[in-house]
Amino acid sequence: MGVRRGASLAASIWRTSSCARWMLIKLIRQWYGNRVVVAGSEPSRYACAMTLFLDSFWRAVAYCLRPRVIALSFLPLVIMVALALGLGYFFWTPALDWVRGALDSTVWLTHLWSWMDGIGVGNLTTVAAPLIIIFTVTPLLVIVSLLVVAMLMTPALAGLVAERRFPQLERKRGGSVLTGILWALGSAVLAAIALLISIPLWLVPPLILILPPLIWGWLTYRVMAFDALADHASHDERREIFRRHRGWLLGIGVLSGYLGAVPSVVWASGALFAAAFVILVPVAIWIYTLVFAFSSLWFSHYCLAALQDLRAQAGAAAPAPDVVPLTPALSNDLDSHPTAATPPLAR
Repeated sequence: MGVRRGASLAASIWRTSSCARWMLIKLIRQWYGNRVVVAGSEPSRYACAMTLFLDSFWRAVAYCLRPRVIALSFLPLVIMVALALGLGYFFWTPALDWVRGALDSTVWLTHLWSWMDGIGVGNLTTVAAPLIIIFTVTPLLVIVSLLVVAMLMTPALAGLVAERRFPQLERKRGGSVLTGILWALGSAVLAAIALLISIPLWLVPPLILILPPLIWGWLTYRVMAFDALADHASHDERREIFRRHRGWLLGIGVLSGYLGAVPSVVWASGALFAAAFVILVPVAIWIYTLVFAFSSLWFSHYCLAALQDLRAQAGAAAPAPDVVPLTPALSNDLDSHPTAATPPLAR
């Protein structure tokens, strides 16, 4: 009964999943050698791309739990604190004096301060200048920190994936730093133009939930997929992977864009609850960095695995070198004339 159940289960898997069928044939070939050839054993491109899509997703989730990735996710907070301390040490007092002078020179604000003194809340005027400086400088610090981490994190995470999963993958270095910068700037310009053109369509209720994530997803996949393949793929290989997997890479970019909207909820909570601003803003920055790391890992796993499959297919399709067999006449002629290295037998 157990054998029958196993046979029926194998038969059902064989009929329903072409990619599972291909994996089963691959295991059989590894066990018995390459002598086994089964009709219809090659998987469909859609089935294998879906398997690659899901496999890279779960691998990216697992890699986010690694200590190196967690340490990189805290890097923006470290950079932001270092910048805040440095700028505060050198520029806090001059900036505070300048903001207070600007507030005192405004006529309607002077009347507002007098009215607040009359109702007994005049102490709020002493904290207005520091709060203005903090709320103005914090977004700038966040942007600078995230840009620095984005430049450092993507190559580091792509290197981590290549080191652990693809150590034998040849590095063809088809994308230089300058090429990557130009690629990112060109993609950002095209995405900005697309956003501006599509703004009138946002008035249609369903499209506002579709068009912006689609455009940002396209930008994300263009930039992150290029960074993931910059060291290992050649120019032609990168173009071929983009051509074959454009839809799946765009899907990863769109889903990453929706995940990137999660910190916005925390930002909004920090704006509503000013008392928790100091706590919620660092939490939002950490979540955003973790989402960025997850997206980079997802693209790295997918692109490097696709590159490995592309090279394997190219190697399998390459023709074997022709070997000219030795003709019998030439063989007999060589046997009948011994060389100096093989002297004839003595009579």
